[in-house]
Amino acid sequence: MSRIGRMPIAVPAGVTVEIAENNKVTVKGPKGTLERVLPAEMEIKMEGTEIVVSRPNDLKKMKSLHGLTRTLINNMVVGVTQGYEKKLEVNGVGYRAAKSGNKLTLSLGYSHPVEMEDPEGIETVMEGQNIIIVKGIDKEKVGQFAAEIRDKRRPEPYKGKGIKYADETIRRKVGKTGKK
Repeated sequence: MSRIGRMPIAVPAGVTVEIAENNKVTVKGPKGTLERVLPAEMEIKMEGTEIVVSRPNDLKKMKSLHGLTRTLINNMVVGVTQGYEKKLEVNGVGYRAAKSGNKLTLSLGYSHPVEMEDPEGIETVMEGQNIIIVKGIDKEKVGQFAAEIRDKRRPEPYKGKGIKYADETIRRKVGKTGKK
């Protein structure tokens, strides 16, 4: 039995959840509205202030969809109440990030500055010169945009220069040594 799938999702006060046909779930909360079409095989029910997800049978595919469906709904509920954020650090001499309007300008040692525009529903905030915080209510979009920023200059293993997640550890390598 899916341990995660079985757990009910508590719906906090101020959040409304609507379940339409074809398992289209709409979650409205203080931070905004999220909607998503979930796998049609799963049965999603509101029971008082809880959402319960159940599966029709014990096939491998149904078992994997069970936990996924529950987690996706839970992420939507958490998103509209608290929101999500990811921190990125820019490390390296001369590497810096700047924000103007909804444009993020990164100087990453290329011959040109890299400009990125905030996607809809995502906000980037600068903290000092080298910390970028990506905020939003949709966990998937926040993670995706943070990954796109990181891809502009991944951290390298010798000096650790590049853009890394705040909680990421870089496997450092020892450089070359001269011949004696």
